Amino acid sequence: VVVCLVLLLLVLILVYCRKKEGLDSDVADSSILTSGFQPVSIKPSKADNPHLLTIQPDLSTTTTTYQGSLCPRQDGPSPKFQLTNGHLLSPLGGGRHTLHHSSPTSEAEEFVSRLSTQNYFRSLPRGTSNMTYGTFNFLGGRLMIPNTGISLLIPPDAIPRGKIYEIYLTLHKPEDVRLPLAGCQTLLSPIVSCGPPGVLLTRPVILAMDHCGEPSPDSWSLRLKKQSCEGSWEDVLHLGEEAPSHLYYCQLEASACYVFTEQLGRFALVGEALSVTAAKRLKLLLFAPVACTSLEYNIRVYCLHDTHDALKEVVQLEKQLGGQLIQEPRVLHFKDSYHNLRLSIHDVPSSLWKSKLLVSYQEIPFYHIWNGTQRYLHCTFTLERVSPSTSDLACKLWVWQVEGDGQSFSINFNITKDTRFAELLALESEAGVPALVGPSAFKIPFLIRQKIISSLDPPCRRGADWRTLAQKLHLDSHLSFFASKPSPTAMILNLWEARHFPNGNLSQLAAAVAGLGQPDAGLFTVSEAEC
Repeated sequence: VVVCLVLLLLVLILVYCRKKEGLDSDVADSSILTSGFQPVSIKPSKADNPHLLTIQPDLSTTTTTYQGSLCPRQDGPSPKFQLTNGHLLSPLGGGRHTLHHSSPTSEAEEFVSRLSTQNYFRSLPRGTSNMTYGTFNFLGGRLMIPNTGISLLIPPDAIPRGKIYEIYLTLHKPEDVRLPLAGCQTLLSPIVSCGPPGVLLTRPVILAMDHCGEPSPDSWSLRLKKQSCEGSWEDVLHLGEEAPSHLYYCQLEASACYVFTEQLGRFALVGEALSVTAAKRLKLLLFAPVACTSLEYNIRVYCLHDTHDALKEVVQLEKQLGGQLIQEPRVLHFKDSYHNLRLSIHDVPSSLWKSKLLVSYQEIPFYHIWNGTQRYLHCTFTLERVSPSTSDLACKLWVWQVEGDGQSFSINFNITKDTRFAELLALESEAGVPALVGPSAFKIPFLIRQKIISSLDPPCRRGADWRTLAQKLHLDSHLSFFASKPSPTAMILNLWEARHFPNGNLSQLAAAVAGLGQPDAGLFTVSEAEC
């Protein structure tokens, strides 16, 4: 009996050991199934970008490869990629998506580089003051970023019938986008994106943005640059050398440019000086504290590009700092002479104030201004009151380029109660909402627009056609471009819409159309009541 019990005990021990080994084997094998899915760390979004998540993949044991349409970003390689909520991050289409288990290799490193730059146009945070978007169909519409001079006109039939696109418009900070500038090149406009890239358009859209160059064919070589999906910047248009067959065309005016394009993307206007007479317009702004609680009083002198977007940024910054405008803005023409910009303060009453400036002037280096990519360029003059009761300030402030243009400000005001210049820079909304869809986005009523097009597109022996309309609107230098399009009249009307919204004088356009001498000119009568 004892022998039988011992044998039974040995059998039970052997069975237990075999079952334990099988369980360990099952656990090891199951790890193969889960090893391809590694946890990722989700970092909190930045305060100024609440909708943006930054996800860093763990590549210690696995890599995830995506084969499809990738659009790199210029921001340089980084082990991060960004996602955003909403329709701008469209579902992955017909590409292949594979998840496999491997160790880090050169292929994995290449994937990380691609993944970190794929958000070139896809990662767009919603709700920021420098971005707007809307959903459009064949009726067209308009996007605008208020108080920046930046807008995108989507004419009727630019989007194919049956298609619906969500289109965005974004203003970029120069320090966030690496735009390489060579030689004497300088950034003259804001850097603007419209997209998504790759959408099919059957008519050119019109991108409007400010510039700060003094247009002169003898002084400037102006180029429109566009960032490719690989992240490099390419010259897509040399202004003055446009051909009707080009994918891009530009109407350059004194302070704005209007870009015709059927390909959405990221654009900037860059100029290269051909002589020392080439000049950029700088806007000079003087700010000081609204309330001064100490003896010290700071006057900040900003030297900005003369564009609406640069002005908007400084006004918003000064609101946060508690500053107010103390003089009417001035414009200074800054030339490509390699000479610096100097600033000085004079005639400070020594019995009431004392200047803490230890030198006779302050200086901003030439390249800091000419490059055009540095924001908030300014100098601060610190004055000290002799007595806390001192409130009246009278002095002069000079800003000039060595051997160039200059401006003088005569300051005379009470620092405690004078707010006469505060309303000069009040930012007002432009035409209500930043996205307008359908007929409400256009000044010209749709039916009247169609009548004008059908009557002026056919050639007329007496010259009462679209060519005469272009001459009346001072657009006759673009006749070859208009003639290359299926409807030249539509191109003229689209450009008029882009240039004159929202404050365009419809009566002047009606007079130009009615004065063409068409037999049915009464059909073109346009009044505000019909809008």
